[in-house]
Amino acid sequence: MTLCVPMLLGAQTLTFTDHEPLGNMRTQVTEQFFRLVEQESKGRIRIDDHWNGEISSSYDAFETVHEGKKTDMATVVPEYDSQRMPLHQLFKSFLAGPSGEVQVALIRKAYKTIPELTEELHRAGIHPVLVATGYPVGFYSQKPMADLSALKGQTWRTASFWHISYLENAGAKNKRIPWGEQVSDSLHSGIIDGIMVNIDSGWDIGAHRVAPHLLVSQELWLGHIYLVAMNLDRWNALPTKDKRAIERAASKTYKAMGKTMDESYEQMLQQLSNEGCTVRHLTHEEVSDFVITVRQSEVQERWVKEKESEGTAHVHRVFKKLHSLVQHSAKR
Repeated sequence: MTLCVPMLLGAQTLTFTDHEPLGNMRTQVTEQFFRLVEQESKGRIRIDDHWNGEISSSYDAFETVHEGKKTDMATVVPEYDSQRMPLHQLFKSFLAGPSGEVQVALIRKAYKTIPELTEELHRAGIHPVLVATGYPVGFYSQKPMADLSALKGQTWRTASFWHISYLENAGAKNKRIPWGEQVSDSLHSGIIDGIMVNIDSGWDIGAHRVAPHLLVSQELWLGHIYLVAMNLDRWNALPTKDKRAIERAASKTYKAMGKTMDESYEQMLQQLSNEGCTVRHLTHEEVSDFVITVRQSEVQERWVKEKESEGTAHVHRVFKKLHSLVQHSAKR
């Protein structure tokens, strides 16, 4: 990464790892954040960034940063470690939510007003320095679908346990297939009819070439949290002035994040269209009806009760608070 300020004598270097290659919307936001960290710290902090799983895979990132031996920071996906971060699973339980600046504002407010989220991460030995999400969810299908009612009787692939429940409640079957080339092969051979996934991940594996019909909406937010997380001991050891510099850098990153998300979304859809993918935008009414059809509230409440019975603290309070934030943002 090109440094924006001169390296100072005695400055410290923080090592960072991400499982994705540098270049997509989310990783570019992260890189910009690092540039701002160097600027705000006036060169006291340098980020030694590593991409494309060079140090750790997505599934191992939490353990890697938690140990703090190979890296000081990592992009951590809470969904991949649900046992240690159960409260964070609630973000993805919402099929529909805001996009762009409103989404960024919602997530920031969630961490400000629901202390249990940060407390959960601290118990897990990590500290969130930046919180981002990805592109909205889309439905890539082999054959044209007039609407989402066409899911009934079909076989689809999705990864999230929430989305599996929603597909099944829509009348579809879920086929478990490891992510990557096997998914594309399964689409090509007809083993599955389509995939429910964030649109950029579908792009990454070339899903649009074998499943060229896409139903999408910015309201179908991914709810997939990407934490730029630091080893908690490393964070606690930083001088106060360096912590404040990182926080200022994060604040500036958030201010630009919404616009970047919106612009990148439109660029991604245009690129898909240019390569022959038929893109149809679902209406607000279609998305709202789908949330009802898949019995989102029922699935959420059942999961919350299960976690309560297992002894997960504060899960009901966190769910109610997050639900209120999502509902309020939908009115903006």
